[in-house]
Amino acid sequence: MLACCLRQNLRVGVLELTSGEPTPHGSPEIRAAETAAATKVLGLDWRHNLGLPNRSLEHTLEARRALATVFRLTRPKLILAPYWEDSHPDHVAATSMIEAARFWAKLSRSDMPGEPYHPPRILYYFSIHLRIHPQPAFVFDISETIEQKMQSIRCYESQFITGKSQDYPTAIDDIKDRARYWGWSINAKYGEPFASRESIRMTSFRDVLL
Repeated sequence: MLACCLRQNLRVGVLELTSGEPTPHGSPEIRAAETAAATKVLGLDWRHNLGLPNRSLEHTLEARRALATVFRLTRPKLILAPYWEDSHPDHVAATSMIEAARFWAKLSRSDMPGEPYHPPRILYYFSIHLRIHPQPAFVFDISETIEQKMQSIRCYESQFITGKSQDYPTAIDDIKDRARYWGWSINAKYGEPFASRESIRMTSFRDVLL
């Protein structure tokens, strides 16, 4: 989806909450190099790391304030967050924090930098460790950018390749196969599912009728 949005001349940024370290085969230096490589592949307009602790991410008031400040300063029209149900506690904490920070960002009479701002929408992407099958609100056609997406994922060699079995299906195969499944579900080559807690506005049936 990110690569598709960039091709449509939308501004796209990524805010990481943690460094993602420690991991079995990575290091802060390796992860930083991998992140820089993936950023270049995608051509992101902006990227930042909030520096919160990996593996022990907590929805504290301090973390919420830091995230709300980023929302006030960058003023995103759309926020993407992890799907709210997962076995990974950092993912669950991240989503809880994002939802609360979205609300906090609009508070007036606050000591947070920037002007009050309420991001219009949150959508939830499926990066789920549980073996569950949530129903998405919609599936985004990424057929034209699937190879760019896969190239960006391969940049994270320490996460998806090093120390992993290279027998099919590999971790990389799993990601592409899921994209193929979701593409099949919308009669396209590849897709990405997204959930929403709120209703989604429509003004045309043009895309639905394709």
